[in-house]
Amino acid sequence: MSTLSKNEIEQELKNLSGWTFEEDKISKEFEFENFKEAMAFMVKVGFEAEDQAHHPEWKNVYNKVSISLSTHDAGGKITEKDIRLAKAIEGVAN
Repeated sequence: MSTLSKNEIEQELKNLSGWTFEEDKISKEFEFENFKEAMAFMVKVGFEAEDQAHHPEWKNVYNKVSISLSTHDAGGKITEKDIRLAKAIEGVAN
């Protein structure tokens, strides 16, 4: 699996509001009204991640969910799999 260049990642992130690229990961924090909404979001993202066979690194604290993506099979770098999952996560969030 080929990794994306820094320029390619930055171009892709222009279409992904709020996502950042740092330390070989793309990341975003989502905030919800309460814990229940945050957990519902995580369940929906979990199903999408399983369908894509690509799983996020994430954490939840009350109403906030932090998600980071990189491709382990590509040495922890960013690939098209990460961009595809980030787009799907945006779809779940909206």
